[in-house]
Amino acid sequence: MIPDAGVTVRRTISAPPANVYKAWTEPGELTKWFGPPGYGLATAEVDLRIGGAYRFGMRKLPDGEPFYVTGQYKELAAPSRVAFTWTWEHSEDVRDSLVTIDLREVADGTEVILTHSLLPNEKEMESHKSGWSGSLEKLAATFAS
Repeated sequence: MIPDAGVTVRRTISAPPANVYKAWTEPGELTKWFGPPGYGLATAEVDLRIGGAYRFGMRKLPDGEPFYVTGQYKELAAPSRVAFTWTWEHSEDVRDSLVTIDLREVADGTEVILTHSLLPNEKEMESHKSGWSGSLEKLAATFAS
């Protein structure tokens, strides 16, 4: 593993922080946008409490077989921060990495600062940076008028 290996992605969303926080924490909201372009959530199970688990069944659209990411919530500070571990069930490479989402109110909505740390190598860093960038684009589109 590369020491401190991680990526940071930023995006401004045209919605207040409380609405963006709900988009990250409520299963019905997550299924509207989560995943990079061409992918979506088939299922979203959320036990929203510190130490609570989540399990997302992501799939290639329109009808690919689900593959799963799981983890535990480490921080929940509505409406400004969500942090959770991230483990791909189908891969030994990305296990117990950490995703932190900071939500900051700005003049035109909410700045989302997503940091995914503890990734094992450059390949996974690039893959996750691309995936998160696409996901945040989809999140922004859900709030676009």
